[in-house]
Amino acid sequence: MHTPKKEVVYSEKAPKPIGPYSVGIQFGHLVFTAGQTGTDPATGELVPGGIEAETRQTLINIKNILEAAGSDLSHVLKTTVFLRDISEFSRMNAVYGEFFKENPPARTTVQVAALPKAAAVEIDTIALRVLPETG
Repeated sequence: MHTPKKEVVYSEKAPKPIGPYSVGIQFGHLVFTAGQTGTDPATGELVPGGIEAETRQTLINIKNILEAAGSDLSHVLKTTVFLRDISEFSRMNAVYGEFFKENPPARTTVQVAALPKAAAVEIDTIALRVLPETG
């Protein structure tokens, strides 16, 4: 029986880790993304514009990581959304819905005391890796 091995995912289109972690991990048919914030990969700073802009950049960062791993947003199975302020849920959710229009993934959303760089939102995902067709 073949046991899959853990493979680190790299993406030049996503922010560099700010600690001892990988932005993504591939394991068998699954891809796990580390929590992403609305950090601009070019500057390393949060994008201006509040919760909507941060949510959009967060999901773009996740999209880029998933694509580097051979997946995409349509194959996301589960997300966890961490909000600095749960009263901003509907504003985050409106942008989130732009990225997950059909068959959205399962989701958990929680308010937390603080996020890295004082971000308004952080999201992590578990996705199915899209394997190349054989035959």
